[in-house]
Amino acid sequence: MRAKAASCIAAACLVSACADVGTVRTTGPGVVGVERSQYLSFPADQFERSMAGAYALLKKDAQANHDWNQNEAMVERVRAIAQRLIPHTAIFRLDAPGWEWEVNVIRSPQMNAFCFGKGKIVFFSGLIHNLRLSDDEIAATIGHEIAHVLREHGRERASEQSRTPMAVGLLGAVVGADKDELAEISALFYLLPNSREQEAEADRMGLELAARAGYDPKAAISLWRKFRLVTGSGPSTQFGSTHPSHESRLRDLQTYSEKVAASYKLAQPKK
Repeated sequence: MRAKAASCIAAACLVSACADVGTVRTTGPGVVGVERSQYLSFPADQFERSMAGAYALLKKDAQANHDWNQNEAMVERVRAIAQRLIPHTAIFRLDAPGWEWEVNVIRSPQMNAFCFGKGKIVFFSGLIHNLRLSDDEIAATIGHEIAHVLREHGRERASEQSRTPMAVGLLGAVVGADKDELAEISALFYLLPNSREQEAEADRMGLELAARAGYDPKAAISLWRKFRLVTGSGPSTQFGSTHPSHESRLRDLQTYSEKVAASYKLAQPKK
């Protein structure tokens, strides 16, 4: 399996190296002002196919273990929150509200959340149970994960990987892999930890999405404090495997929650 993974990754890297599109801007800036240009050489259609495969494999495994959407009340709660956020993705990308969105919950002690490809949100129940998340904190989490996809951070990381000497060196003997193995390869290759810059962008855009949907943006601060309290100084999950230090992240969240405060106020029901 590992040999196949290395070979298939090398093949993917070769394709991406031949499709250099230079730097682009994937999203509008929003109130939070995310305007960084990104290097995206990895083909978008190939990346989406890979993410679809990774999502299908995760779903297949969870269903086989009877862990897919087992808590009906929790599923309805997470879906209701996500549905309030999704229309506001148009602030950053006009096409995003029309994606084929799905929101599902996996019963697991893991404290994780993902958004695969264009709109496949997966929430792990451990994140809600262990941190006793409020609706506002769930909205902060979902907003953060959606922002990663709006900004195509996964495709950006794949593009960066394609330029490394290791990626070029892996182009040895390419061997076949079945559909499930290719999906697992995709998960290993694309779901790498985000950079400091990418995490900051997802934090800021997630705040704006939550605020526009009527959720308190300051909940992102309490969410991060809870997470650090439970996990300690060393993040041990994908959701927490980020580069910003604890204090600098809290300062950034505080600053940008104030920037979107007006949007939050506008979203409140008129008395």
